[in-house]
Amino acid sequence: MAKNNVGQTNTLSDKTSDIILVVLTALIMLIIAYPLYYVIVASVSDPYDVYAGKTFLLPSKFTLEGYQAVFANSNLLSGFLNSVKYTIIGTIYSVVMIYITAYPLSKKNLPGRQWISIFFIITMYFGGGLIPTYLVVRDTGLLNNMWALFLPGGVAMGNVIIVRNFFENNVPKELIEAAEIDGADHLTTFVKVVVPLSRSIMAVMVVFSMVAYWNDWFTALIYLQKEQYPFPLVLRGILITTEAMSSMTSGMSYAESNRISELVKFASMIVAAAPMLIIYPFVQKYFEQGFMTGAVKG
Repeated sequence: MAKNNVGQTNTLSDKTSDIILVVLTALIMLIIAYPLYYVIVASVSDPYDVYAGKTFLLPSKFTLEGYQAVFANSNLLSGFLNSVKYTIIGTIYSVVMIYITAYPLSKKNLPGRQWISIFFIITMYFGGGLIPTYLVVRDTGLLNNMWALFLPGGVAMGNVIIVRNFFENNVPKELIEAAEIDGADHLTTFVKVVVPLSRSIMAVMVVFSMVAYWNDWFTALIYLQKEQYPFPLVLRGILITTEAMSSMTSGMSYAESNRISELVKFASMIVAAAPMLIIYPFVQKYFEQGFMTGAVKG
């Protein structure tokens, strides 16, 4: 009987802790997801009702005027295509550079490994600043060239450390040694052994790089011409133009132009975030697995 009581107590304890964890997880999910949901609701609601607190859960005075104003802009498609191009090229470049930097650093017999690591880590805390960087970009002929978005900061040292840790702790050294015994050189071993075994951490780097390049508008504002602007910068221009129209109130009342301006603001947030929100579920499994395995040990 004592054993049964202990077993029942353990079962009840497990069930209680499971319930508590589910409730806590649901609460955390609501806290994280609600701001995005609120922006979605606000983008199709009357702004004055939004500010009056009438759109807590459901839209008020449903309207798509904000999205119509955003998609009516002639530069939106070109900006979207530019962002897709920059994101794809930048992601491939960054992931390749991270891999070919992290793999040698994962070798403990690399000559000067410690000093090279220190040199890279210094760049995480110190930089030349905007003006020196601009002068370097200009003098190297990258001004008004899309490569100005990638070359100056294509390797994030924080990501290199994550990938290096993954190579050190999760790629079996026996496989690398076996490949070397079979006559494979370092490049062949890297391409045919290391890369296939590191797809999960690669997914993490792909997500990090994609989000960074998709959301980057400031670099393009400094180095690129208007026709080369990416999607977020085009949306920024639409928002500025709408707000300027609101202040001039040409052809409509101030209240109406201000209402359109607020709708465009919320709609722009959703339009800018939508592509990444659509892509993320497809790589979530690899993202979680790779991030955890790449950051377990230092």
